[in-house]
Amino acid sequence: MNEMVQFVAEAPETALAVLGGVIALLFVLVFVLFARLSSLRSLYEKMMQGEESGQSMEKMLLGHIEETRRVAEENKRICEENARIDALLQTAVTRVGVVRFSAFQDMGSDLSYAVALLDANNNGVVFSSIFAREDSRSYVKPIEGGRSKYTMTKEEEQAVHDAIQSAK
Repeated sequence: MNEMVQFVAEAPETALAVLGGVIALLFVLVFVLFARLSSLRSLYEKMMQGEESGQSMEKMLLGHIEETRRVAEENKRICEENARIDALLQTAVTRVGVVRFSAFQDMGSDLSYAVALLDANNNGVVFSSIFAREDSRSYVKPIEGGRSKYTMTKEEEQAVHDAIQSAK
């Protein structure tokens, strides 16, 4: 510090010139910073005013937030509907087994049949139709959990088995 004071006392003109140069350099630096700040402010205002799109950034963000809220509500509604449909499908006929057979030796063409219609829990019915020369008989047996409380023919059992296997 003493050296600076001594320098200023011995050469005041040089000290003033150095201080003037520092002041001029600082002035140029302030001017450059001001110009840069002005440029950034102009870009910021364009962005916030939405000069190109006609919509301000704030309005765009608010619009996107509202759209996101609507999409979330719609997604929730779709998920609820999907759960309702899944529950409904558990009781809908989704498994089918069909067996055609000839009930009698002297009859050809496999005109008799057994059809099993089951839901996802293997509950449903098995229909049977026995075709003979003189008449035709139809039977329906309830199925719960893949079984019937009534005695089933081998063709009915095969139809139920085929229906259960159709889900795999």
